[in-house]
Amino acid sequence: MSDSTDATATTATSLRAAVDADPRSMWERMVAGEYYLADEPDVAAASVAARSACFRLSQTDPANADSWDAQVRDLLGHVGERSQVWPGLRVDYGTNVHLGDDVFINVDATILDVCPVRIGDHCQIGPGAQFLTPLHPLEDHELRATGWEYGAPITLGRNVWFGGRVTVCAGVTIGDNVVVGAGSVVTRDLPSDVLAVGTPATVVRKL
Repeated sequence: MSDSTDATATTATSLRAAVDADPRSMWERMVAGEYYLADEPDVAAASVAARSACFRLSQTDPANADSWDAQVRDLLGHVGERSQVWPGLRVDYGTNVHLGDDVFINVDATILDVCPVRIGDHCQIGPGAQFLTPLHPLEDHELRATGWEYGAPITLGRNVWFGGRVTVCAGVTIGDNVVVGAGSVVTRDLPSDVLAVGTPATVVRKL
């Protein structure tokens, strides 16, 4: 066994020991942005429940507004007044997604919420948006291969507008009154009152 493999094994063993000594559940570690295993029973059960809820929602006629709204509110952690989520929603867990008032999320949104995703009042999210909070070990390949992962939250301020197919990466905070152009990938924080476009999204002017 090589020295590098020994070091990786020690890292994985130490991490497992630290987790076993932690009084928090694997779910609590996950939401806090610390290393966790997605196949642990509490996390895995929540994932299956969310996928099942998304499937049931996909089978619901949006014209049945009361049933649709009730299912969305049951799936997500918080849904503010007059907020709407259109068909095609997919989430990891749902309970870590928090929508303010008057939020509109267009079709086919994907929200991977291992950490909290908070979308402020009056945000308008174009079709095919992705909010991706999960992260995996970058350099420790064996740690990644054995299933350890972590995450970082995503936060949108008030009155943010996304064009179609915008992707927001883990750990990003976007300020108020921001417009992000269609197809952009937001990898870093954006200040308030700007237009940002591109991959990675770059501020092109003040608004």
